[in-house]
Amino acid sequence: MGFLDTVLNGLGDDAAGGLGDLLKMQGGVGGLAEKFGQAGLGDVVGSWIGQGANAGISAEQIAAVLGSGPLADFAQKLGVSPQQASETLAGLLPEAIDRLTPGGQVDGADDLLSKLPGGVGDMIGGFLKR
Repeated sequence: MGFLDTVLNGLGDDAAGGLGDLLKMQGGVGGLAEKFGQAGLGDVVGSWIGQGANAGISAEQIAAVLGSGPLADFAQKLGVSPQQASETLAGLLPEAIDRLTPGGQVDGADDLLSKLPGGVGDMIGGFLKR
């Protein structure tokens, strides 16, 4: 069982729904990528979008990029502390962004997110069941 399996099985739809809401609040995949770029982490998010292996990210880097407000909102949806939320996002974001950008392009990622039944939760859940 992989990390995403463990997280999503343990947190259920709250994690996936919270992740979808978080992406929307950040301006979608493109807005999130821009924030990471401004924080000097453009190469990290670029690896998630592009083809190939996804670079890892720390909970501290997630917290620095997103800020306390969005992390607190995500944490509240999960019923965990902001630190636990940033740790969860450090595991979820690389895979989620990778799955939302299957062609290695940001264009269309937000359309994919909004058109999926159940949002990002169904998308990630479908990939986990493969």
